[in-house]
Amino acid sequence: MSFDLADLRLIRQLVDAGSLSEAARRVQSSPAVMSRRLSALETRLGTRLFHRSSRQFMLTQEGAMLHERALAVLESVAEIEAEIAAVGTVPQGLLRIGAPMQIGRRRIAPVVGDFARQYPEVAIQLMLSDTGFSVIDDALDVAVRAGLPDDPDIVVRRLLSSRRLICATPEYLARHGTPRVPEDLLRHNCIRLMRRRGAFDPWLFKYANGEIRSVQVSGPLMAASGEVMYDWIVQGRGIGQKALWDVEEDLRVGRLVECLADYACHDISLYATWRARPHLPLRLRKFIDYLAQAFEAT
Repeated sequence: MSFDLADLRLIRQLVDAGSLSEAARRVQSSPAVMSRRLSALETRLGTRLFHRSSRQFMLTQEGAMLHERALAVLESVAEIEAEIAAVGTVPQGLLRIGAPMQIGRRRIAPVVGDFARQYPEVAIQLMLSDTGFSVIDDALDVAVRAGLPDDPDIVVRRLLSSRRLICATPEYLARHGTPRVPEDLLRHNCIRLMRRRGAFDPWLFKYANGEIRSVQVSGPLMAASGEVMYDWIVQGRGIGQKALWDVEEDLRVGRLVECLADYACHDISLYATWRARPHLPLRLRKFIDYLAQAFEAT
């Protein structure tokens, strides 16, 4: 019995994702395709690798053994590839990049396009999502994210720092009034960001005496997408909290107005993150430098 790397990567993807559907989403495939690949592998091996039902998806004893060996083999292959690629003179190979939706589409995608034109031997997969990418869990080469990761094995490089601000359209403020103090937000339709555990609706503000207080805002509109939130704000549907890098142009041309600037509380940073390894592939090293230089130039 022989394995190819695709078999081993399949096992790793399924275990990391915890389900066929999540594994399919991460590799932009379908659950049916992933299921067929797994069934074909199990048929070749003559044993089940996963217990799977509507409520359960976990490794069998044989599957656990294969998963352990697969991780070791894939790690060795990655080290060999990285060592060879690191001493190359021309960047080449596959580069998988993850980024938040709005800044990813507006600022990172153009950089990726320029990089691909300069280095045509590099194939690039750019994935955009506001759910938050993990370099390891999503099998990425580099993930662009707001805030620092918790994993000590992840290397970071800061690309951009900004501040969060409260903003709305002039039309919305003309209809509903401009908040003068944070507590005025209690009378406004506040557009809130959603995550798995709920809405980010305690908004923090710093007062003149240095005290930081939270205001429990509310409103009918919530979204898990920062880009959807942005669209609602510029449509005049409510007042929202955004990073300056998302709305800088809108403020400049008067499409949006900043509110409560005297109560600004905290900054936010954007980072490129990647897994620590002895030899960084040339394509990844070049892209990180290229991306950082692009942000420095703006």
